[in-house]
Amino acid sequence: MDLWHICASLVPPREPVEGVKESEESDEEPKPKKTKKSTNKKKKQAKECILNKPEEKEETVKKSRKRKKKTITDVLASSEPKPGTPGDLQHLIEQYYTKTRSVIELEELKLPDNCFARENDLSHTMSSYLKEICPKWSKLTKNHKEKKSVLILVVCSSAHRTLELIKLINAFRGDTKIMKLFAKHIKIKEQIKWLENNVTHLGVGTPGRVKALIEQDGLSLQSLKYLILDWNWRDQKLRRMVDIPEVKKEMVELLESGLIAACREGSLKIGLF
Repeated sequence: MDLWHICASLVPPREPVEGVKESEESDEEPKPKKTKKSTNKKKKQAKECILNKPEEKEETVKKSRKRKKKTITDVLASSEPKPGTPGDLQHLIEQYYTKTRSVIELEELKLPDNCFARENDLSHTMSSYLKEICPKWSKLTKNHKEKKSVLILVVCSSAHRTLELIKLINAFRGDTKIMKLFAKHIKIKEQIKWLENNVTHLGVGTPGRVKALIEQDGLSLQSLKYLILDWNWRDQKLRRMVDIPEVKKEMVELLESGLIAACREGSLKIGLF
């Protein structure tokens, strides 16, 4: 062993002093530690949403929505059926002519109360109704010899309804002759020829064709005793004949073509079926 090693072994090792750090460690600046709080703040900032105050809307005038117009079907479906009355017919005539006729002319179109037969109370069939208002039917038919004229005229809204009514009248008419008076598939000349050559007791048809026959002198009102208006019957759309504008127009004009005058003279009765 050399002398240096002997001296080194004799000198005790130096103990470190507390609180004193090596120069290298003291020179270095401490690095900031990453904490979870910082990341949480970032996450919170990302999740946060800013709620803006709702802007005050200016009051605007609400446009009134166009209401759907009720159809005749809608109105009638929600109302109970009521039998027609003489006042209903009189009001219809006045309403139709009020803008085109003078007061004196409107007075001449008024129907007297005694020209109305008993109206249908919705309990009758056509045959039972005719038997009630015309109890002397068999006597009338025996004395009826005039051509081009009928004893009873039934006016309805359509050709299809005409055929229905003819079937319903069979129980009342007996052996008498009945004629359909409508325009569908039947020429007016053929109807005029038939009326001229045959004695007809009953006529059933639409107001437009009946009016045309009267105007062309194919149908006479001389023997006519009863005018029956199919007032209360309703079609698939729940419309009566007076609810259909075209039919209503033709019916009112038919009444003016000699029928109102016959009522005022007392030779004709009107029945509302």
